[in-house]
Amino acid sequence: MNGALHPQIADALARLPDYLGGHVAVSVTALALGLAVSLPLAIAAMRRAGLRRALLGVASIVQTIPGLALLALFYPLLLGIAALSERWTGVSFSALGFLPAVLALALYSMLPVLRNTVAGLSGIDPAVKEAALGVGMTRRQALFMVELPLAMPVIMAGIRTSAVWVIGTATLSTPIGQTSLGNYIFAGLQTQNWVFVLFGCVAAAVFALAVDQLLALIEIGVARRKRVRTAAGALGLALLALAAWLPGAAQPRAAYVVGAKSFGEQYILAALIEDRLRAAGLSAARREGLGSTVIFKALAAGEIDVYVEYSGTTWATQMRRSASAPRVEVLREVSAWLSATHGIGTLGGLGFENAYALAMKRERAEALGIRSIADLASHAGNLSVGGDFEFFVRPEWTAIRNGYGLNFREQRQMQAEFMYPAAAGGDVDVIAAYTSDGRIVQFDLLVLDDPRHTIPPYDAILLVAPQRRGDRALLEALKPLIGRIDVETMRQANLRAGGGGADASPAAAARWLWGEIGKLNPQR
Repeated sequence: MNGALHPQIADALARLPDYLGGHVAVSVTALALGLAVSLPLAIAAMRRAGLRRALLGVASIVQTIPGLALLALFYPLLLGIAALSERWTGVSFSALGFLPAVLALALYSMLPVLRNTVAGLSGIDPAVKEAALGVGMTRRQALFMVELPLAMPVIMAGIRTSAVWVIGTATLSTPIGQTSLGNYIFAGLQTQNWVFVLFGCVAAAVFALAVDQLLALIEIGVARRKRVRTAAGALGLALLALAAWLPGAAQPRAAYVVGAKSFGEQYILAALIEDRLRAAGLSAARREGLGSTVIFKALAAGEIDVYVEYSGTTWATQMRRSASAPRVEVLREVSAWLSATHGIGTLGGLGFENAYALAMKRERAEALGIRSIADLASHAGNLSVGGDFEFFVRPEWTAIRNGYGLNFREQRQMQAEFMYPAAAGGDVDVIAAYTSDGRIVQFDLLVLDDPRHTIPPYDAILLVAPQRRGDRALLEALKPLIGRIDVETMRQANLRAGGGGADASPAAAARWLWGEIGKLNPQR
């Protein structure tokens, strides 16, 4: 390679300042907020048994909530508060990304600090406390000059545990729009870029170890009354935060934010949109890996400017329509509903459909005589079905299951990228595939017909935020994409992004896709 870095490694290194900076910012802020709240509460609770039990109970309950769920819950809550604030005071704030992540992680950080502070102060010999009071100290003086220094090793152990928890959990903040080292992991899993996955895991582990060692230095300095060590640890933490914050602070804010959901095709299309905006002289950035509900609400709130949605998702999930309808009718009603209820603009379809579809290994389907979902119904009791993390709670699944009376032996949820090899390898019998995914052909899967039309059409459509509907620069930059991508071309782009080669990435697939658009439409 003549000393040149592998393209995926070079790409990962290029993203490190942005991803690490976001991770440090949210982790340090959350930990500082958690300490500022939990330490005073723990000290106050020492003389109030009822308060102590309540605090530890609530903190323990919070800790049982999965980190991703806790992070996701804060977004709609803050979105509602932001809307009320703007209505009542005229002041609004962003509910996407940093703020919900900080608040959720701060809550997550509190249990070890509360528990260790209470344990450390409770473990001090009562005779020591009495002696401090006996020499004329006030209770406050005894607390700060005797009790807290003696309890500090136990308290610091709790802070160190809290710091590691927060740094690890912060990788899950990507789906709510916070840039973090989790961006490597989510993008890598979706595009099978294992360099990204490994890079994200190692970077998060190194960051956690560095913070833990600096906190250990502070702990030793406090325990041995070595001010130089305490100062060195504190200075190291400050420099670490500053070094990660400066690159992000130096970057100008992008004029347009492109959103992407958490699967490979969305990463490609977001990269394509960003490229088209930049080619038109507009500054743009991407927020990737967002959940379906989060990205829709973010667009409606103007926190992102544009993203690719699928007509069937809006039809079933947002509009709550259970019955399917012809493609033209769905597109017309979806566009009208988005405009009337949220002020969202629809620029038009990209030219391909990415629908949910049940698929099986061709050999297995032929052996059972299955060509449609109706044929599948009589065999479902002996078969297993796999879907992505959303599918089995979506109205589309309810419509398919009720429409054909499906009752599978087993339901399995898995990362979308793993479904296709799982079906090909026999780990599951049926999967909820995506019709524009090239791996249907790659793994020789048979897409089952839907004779009762229970699955709505899923045309890929470009949506723009309410405040961007009249933005001529944006609309002109994206106009060449409308109706220009057929399903076969999109399948090839999806295969390229997750193909595992040296140049397999959403950005490279987006460049290839733009070249193919030009070939298909030479007049452009």
